[in-house]
Amino acid sequence: RLEDLRIPPAYVKTFQGPPHGIQVERDKLNKYGRGLLGCTIKPKLGLSAKNYGRAVYECLRGGLDFTKDDENVNSQPFMRWRDRFLFVAEACYKAQAETGEIKGHYLNATAGTCEEMLKRAQCAKDLGVPIIMHDYLTGGFTANTSLSAYCRDHGLLLHIHRAMHAVIDRQRNHGIHFRVLAKALRMSGGDHLHSGTVVGKLEGEREVTLGFVDLMRDDYIEKDRSRGIYFTQDWCSMSGTMPVA
Repeated sequence: RLEDLRIPPAYVKTFQGPPHGIQVERDKLNKYGRGLLGCTIKPKLGLSAKNYGRAVYECLRGGLDFTKDDENVNSQPFMRWRDRFLFVAEACYKAQAETGEIKGHYLNATAGTCEEMLKRAQCAKDLGVPIIMHDYLTGGFTANTSLSAYCRDHGLLLHIHRAMHAVIDRQRNHGIHFRVLAKALRMSGGDHLHSGTVVGKLEGEREVTLGFVDLMRDDYIEKDRSRGIYFTQDWCSMSGTMPVA
């Protein structure tokens, strides 16, 4: 299994990295000094767009900063993507008006073609929502880098979901460790990435998980085998990606 790789600074500099980065995101949201709190809407499949929007509103109104489309929520017969975008945008605006805080929902823009993906991103921008979402492993790195560039140019935050990662990184003696996938994503571009957490559903080993959280977030990371960091990595002032549990 590919456990880690060192990316030379000269190569790092050929990538733009995350559309905005952690600091710019906090400035956009006006939320500092704490983690951002969010949840995924469940049931993931089966709700109509209107009921989905209602669930989003209740979560945001109740105190969450963000809600999120599940990776399976795309554009099914019971809830087409455009209907979902409209009802979710309405829910966000209503919650913002009542709480006085900036709220967001990760609208899943993943699609079968790059053109369709960018069309959904354009719709989200036109509705004025602050953030969209992409499944970077199922969508592919070229599509992800294209979407990242679009988000950078149009002021959208980009949340990255890692659907399909377990097929690649779960096997102990085959595949690619997630820290390599996380490094590749930081270069391709994403403001958020699911890193897993030390407890709960997306569980991982404590030290190793904290190690690649630092790889996503910090500018310079020293080699530390106890945390699974095999090489010193210099990101050359590239913006950091926010780890999401």
